[in-house]
Amino acid sequence: MARFRQLDLWNLIPSRRTASGRANPGPSGSRRRVTPTPAIEAKPVPKPGSMQHRYEAMTRELLREYGVRVRKWRTSMSGVAWEVHYRDGTVSRLIEAPRPKGPMSAAVFCHEIGHHAIGFRTYRPRCLEEYHAWAWSLRTMAQFELNVTQSVRDRMHDSLHYAVLKARRRGLKRLPAELEPFSHPRSKTPIHGLEIGKRIA
Repeated sequence: MARFRQLDLWNLIPSRRTASGRANPGPSGSRRRVTPTPAIEAKPVPKPGSMQHRYEAMTRELLREYGVRVRKWRTSMSGVAWEVHYRDGTVSRLIEAPRPKGPMSAAVFCHEIGHHAIGFRTYRPRCLEEYHAWAWSLRTMAQFELNVTQSVRDRMHDSLHYAVLKARRRGLKRLPAELEPFSHPRSKTPIHGLEIGKRIA
């Protein structure tokens, strides 16, 4: 009875000889396991006119206009802005913020850009700078026709109320008039009619 030997690809390839004359081992020798490379999914491109397209367009424009670099995109709704001054006179403008994908993340991102737009140490005390950075944020969102929700306004109030309390703990004697509406915790009832960017009498 004839016996048949099953041949695989390695049996069909002529063996290569090494310098010593020995044949290189086939698949039965030491063989590396090749880990398949996972397919990289292409990032979907936002449709022109969609909300995500508008958020991304705003992000690119503001970063370019004010020469700001994002050090880190945060996953939380928090941010920070700062400058690095070098001996040759150059300045690096940096932020950490969430990537704008909705009203709240856009507001926090614009707030951090706002610090660079209005200029650090332009307003004193620091709580007043926070007010103007928030005011700039909401105005900018309105200019880009993005939705400024009540949650965003509540976040602004809570943030400025905290800034006022912090300033008072540090010895603030006189509260700027712009911050008077934020000297107390926000009411559960939305307060309408507050014009952002205008001095409160």
